[in-house]
Amino acid sequence: MLVLPAIDIKDGNCVRLYKGDYSTAHKVAEDAVDTAKKFIDAGAGFMHMVDLDGAKDGKRVNSDVILNVRKNCPQIKIEVGGGIRSMDSVDYYIENGIDRVILGSAAIKDPEFVQEAVSKYASQIAVSIDARNGMVSAEGWTDTSEVHYIDLAKQMEKIGIQYIIFTDISKDGMLSGPNLPMLDELKASVKCNIIASGGVANLKDIINLSALGIYGAITGKAIYTGSLELSQAIEAGSIKQ
Repeated sequence: MLVLPAIDIKDGNCVRLYKGDYSTAHKVAEDAVDTAKKFIDAGAGFMHMVDLDGAKDGKRVNSDVILNVRKNCPQIKIEVGGGIRSMDSVDYYIENGIDRVILGSAAIKDPEFVQEAVSKYASQIAVSIDARNGMVSAEGWTDTSEVHYIDLAKQMEKIGIQYIIFTDISKDGMLSGPNLPMLDELKASVKCNIIASGGVANLKDIINLSALGIYGAITGKAIYTGSLELSQAIEAGSIKQ
């Protein structure tokens, strides 16, 4: 299982949120490039970055910070999400060396755009499905739809999406463990590679996710607070269950 350390950017700073609530944003690191270099030193081969302002505003806001990490950390692959609502933004990130682009709100609001992106970039496009009480949320988690997360996942699979990043919003930033039943149901419903996000608190969570057969796990707050050692998580994820 792939372990992806996360950097979320708000107002140019590395922050974390509780349950996706922007008012709870707190700074967790001084510099995104230095943080990424620490991830590389710990053995990470892939990292996850989100433009939180972009997710809320529907446009690129912190792309300069993200691309500065890309420029200064060529050793690590990077996936990026947040505010990517047009082919212009998809092209922009991929042409500037981002390895995988994550479409979130667009999956539910503009599936034709997702189809266009997949047709052009195939496996370099991922979809983020964020759910509150099982229903999909959008616009930086400020808008909850009436679409069930499994239904959206099946629709995205038909379009050709190979990677789904799933977040149970109630778990995000809470260090209470990932929602294993929801992830298990998702994995059983589609053949896409599932990346779990939200709730990872310690090594046991990494082991549980790996045992579930999940493709990847994103970890943010746990590695900043020290409740999870990134190098140990990467090692545990690589062990065959």
